[in-house]
Amino acid sequence: MTFPLRRATSEPQLKGIVTRLASRQGFQLQLQPDGTVDGTKEDDDAYAVFNLIPVGLRVVAIQGVQSKLYLAMNCEGFLYTSEHFTAECKFKESVFENYYVTYASMLYRQQASGRSWYLGLDKEGAVMKGNRVKKNKPAAHFIPKPLKVSMYREPSLHDLTELSRSSSGTPAKSRSASALLDGGKSASNDDLS
Repeated sequence: MTFPLRRATSEPQLKGIVTRLASRQGFQLQLQPDGTVDGTKEDDDAYAVFNLIPVGLRVVAIQGVQSKLYLAMNCEGFLYTSEHFTAECKFKESVFENYYVTYASMLYRQQASGRSWYLGLDKEGAVMKGNRVKKNKPAAHFIPKPLKVSMYREPSLHDLTELSRSSSGTPAKSRSASALLDGGKSASNDDLS
């Protein structure tokens, strides 16, 4: 008996939400067009709207609706933005005991203690280094404010290694994000495996 081959589809298959992420510090997380990540007090800021895309069990990708950039954390704990979905773009979403939500890097944590590195905003609305944010502190606490439910196409790590053809016909690697914030350094490929 033969079975028909299933074609890979680019149709949206994942149910996620379009949301704002309100920090316990009084700011909404925002991702500006130039790749800057920080907090804003503006309730209707268009750059404070995110796609929360499920990419695993309680694991999400956080993508700016306006910028189409993904939020990521590098091996030093710095937040940056990426044009492409990478392993550094995965965050573990956990509900804390006070109903706030925390977002921890799926890739990096303290080596000695095993403590997770978290997304966090300080009292001035600036992003903090993930290894300095503790889950029981207000800096790490967010409340998603869902705007609507949406369907998403699953982001693929495979897309990063495919070669694309330039206009001259020579293979070229797909571009990765170059805008790193707070002086963070890009992780090497060895760090991603």
